Amino acid sequence: MKYTKLNFMMSVLGIIIYITDLIVDIWLSVRFFYEGQYVFGVLTVSFMLFGTLVVQCFSYSWFKADLKKAGQESQHCFLLLHCLQGGIFTRYWFALKKGYYVAFKYSSKTDNFIEQQIDPHKEAIDRMTDLSMLRLFETYLEGCPQLVLQLYIFLEHGQANFSQYAAIMVSCCAISWATVDYQVALRKSLPDKNLLNGICPKLTYLFYKLFTLLSWMLSVVLLFFLNVKVALCLLLFLWFLGILWAFKNQTQFCVSMIMEFLYRIVVGFILIFTFFNIKGQNTKCPMSCYYIVRVLATLGILIVLWLCPLSIFNSDYFIPISIIIALTLFLGVLLLIVYYGTLHPNRSEEMKPDEIDGKPAQTDCRMKYFLME
Repeated sequence: MKYTKLNFMMSVLGIIIYITDLIVDIWLSVRFFYEGQYVFGVLTVSFMLFGTLVVQCFSYSWFKADLKKAGQESQHCFLLLHCLQGGIFTRYWFALKKGYYVAFKYSSKTDNFIEQQIDPHKEAIDRMTDLSMLRLFETYLEGCPQLVLQLYIFLEHGQANFSQYAAIMVSCCAISWATVDYQVALRKSLPDKNLLNGICPKLTYLFYKLFTLLSWMLSVVLLFFLNVKVALCLLLFLWFLGILWAFKNQTQFCVSMIMEFLYRIVVGFILIFTFFNIKGQNTKCPMSCYYIVRVLATLGILIVLWLCPLSIFNSDYFIPISIIIALTLFLGVLLLIVYYGTLHPNRSEEMKPDEIDGKPAQTDCRMKYFLME
């Protein structure tokens, strides 16, 4: 387990994407209010607040848990920083500071004479892992709804200004980066898991997630054009099923029951958009069922839209969008099969459930209780 210069550069790129995403969202919301589009402005701000408030709650609870584990008292400055929505920036500061030291200055040959209770590489990786988890939360809680909203606005008006194009592109980049970064950090933080090495597995995983996600988002957007109430009911129903699935699996991510309940709500929301193995078990059957239902739901929406009058929105976009949905869904499922069939890090291991308890030495690793793939 070694924290490298590449890991540090990935952390730097991560905060650049995070800040860019934040700036674009603020810019877009201000533009909506300035143009008198108050509904879109309120929705944009609401998605931002929903994502960041949940992330701040988890971040502060982890700070408290880490301080308690170290035998230190909880510091009020951390609470204040999180109340001011600065939890992520605080974590990036600590992670980059530690990561820079480990990647560029730390030398095991010169520092070995000092007995260290905590391996600096492991400490840097754990901080990076915490950030990847929080970014994954925010991406799906704020980025995915934001992308659906911007696609809806674009199709409704048939055109978009530069800020909306920027929001769509940055949201796609943020979702892609958070998904791959999470997968890399997950396997790097758990020594009993094989690393996701090589550019081919990473790109295959990235595009499998991105294509399946894009096809579903476009399908949901089309359903909103057909009937807003039906679309909202469908999303709420899927959210409810995701929460039930989290309760059924009895996740054990948080120490506090309140935070564990919030965690299961977040898991349910993530499952609206993509599949994750939430307890590290063999999920071949659940994943197959998930994507079979996804394919059927997507095809059902397209069939209904073809039977309905095309006047519900700009008809010039309907045929191209239908082709894009079908093509991205096909490519996404195909890449899913390729990834898990030939490129998955565990493909060379014997068929067995993925245990999340890890090795005894890793009992203090938060990631072992988190979403796995």
